[in-house]
Amino acid sequence: MDQAAIKAAAALLEQGKLVAFPTETVYGLGADAENPVAVAAIFAAKGRPSDHPVIVHVAAGADLSHWAVAIPAEAKKLTAAFWPGPLTLILKRAPAIPDAVSGGQDSIGLRCPSHPVALSLLQSFKNGQGGIAAPSANRFGHVSPTTAQHVLDEFGGDANSPLACVLDGGQSEVGIESTIVDLSRMDTHGPVLLRPGQITAAQISAVIGIAPASPDAAAPRASGTLEAHYAPRTPVALIPVSELNGVMQALIENGRSMVLLQFGPVVAKQALLLAQRSLPIDPDGYAHALYACMRELDRFDSDIMLVAQPPADSEWQAINDRLRRAAFDSGQVLDGLLAR
Repeated sequence: MDQAAIKAAAALLEQGKLVAFPTETVYGLGADAENPVAVAAIFAAKGRPSDHPVIVHVAAGADLSHWAVAIPAEAKKLTAAFWPGPLTLILKRAPAIPDAVSGGQDSIGLRCPSHPVALSLLQSFKNGQGGIAAPSANRFGHVSPTTAQHVLDEFGGDANSPLACVLDGGQSEVGIESTIVDLSRMDTHGPVLLRPGQITAAQISAVIGIAPASPDAAAPRASGTLEAHYAPRTPVALIPVSELNGVMQALIENGRSMVLLQFGPVVAKQALLLAQRSLPIDPDGYAHALYACMRELDRFDSDIMLVAQPPADSEWQAINDRLRRAAFDSGQVLDGLLAR
């Protein structure tokens, strides 16, 4: 790690500037969480709706009572088990914390990342006593970045960029966003899994002795939970593996171009494709490479990005969640391309 660069980035954050930095999940677009003007700059840079909350990243050992009130015992158990790591907890926001980070809600999302650069930055920022509000460092709704170059592809690196600097920490290890668990309504709803991630519902249940429920209509809004999200420019279609070659042949007959994202051994007729990427068959390996491969395939400007449907097992829940949201707005596109 370049400690001079990290200290310089921390100083920029304290000045109200935006800094992109690596976490183990994806790269974040950071600002001082207690500076509403700086947080507003995140929303402006991303084109993010002002009522869509962001996650506040805190240093290891941070005092959660600075950020939240009525902290339940379950929160302490989960932080002991999974922090630093890819788990975000939704808690009741402390009155002194500006509501800019929570989209106007009375809750707040908190996470301690495990990436060494992120941890070092959080320790340098306000001597480890501050929080960095940081959604993914990309335009709102787009594929999240997992390398510094992805961030630069989104925002540029010249004087016109909204970013003061980008810290390069290599490719994100996890590759998809953190698990989000709502603990702000324990008395009435218990724990609620708002967004699946690498840390599974089963792991959470094993720690707190309660299985998290599915989101309900009154659940707090949380990052990355809109129906359409994580999408490349190319329309995405999820296709069962058994149907891939038939769909591809029909698209070729209609003069359509396509790229393919699949997993495990190659099963598609590559001659029909502009490009294809094959991801590992294990969920962790698949997640690590997913967004980078989607960005690569997006560069071919094809009519459609076909994605071989991964298994429906619980271990694949987070990946299927991201793919479903990426394909949400593309449902009718494939039908149109197949129509004669």
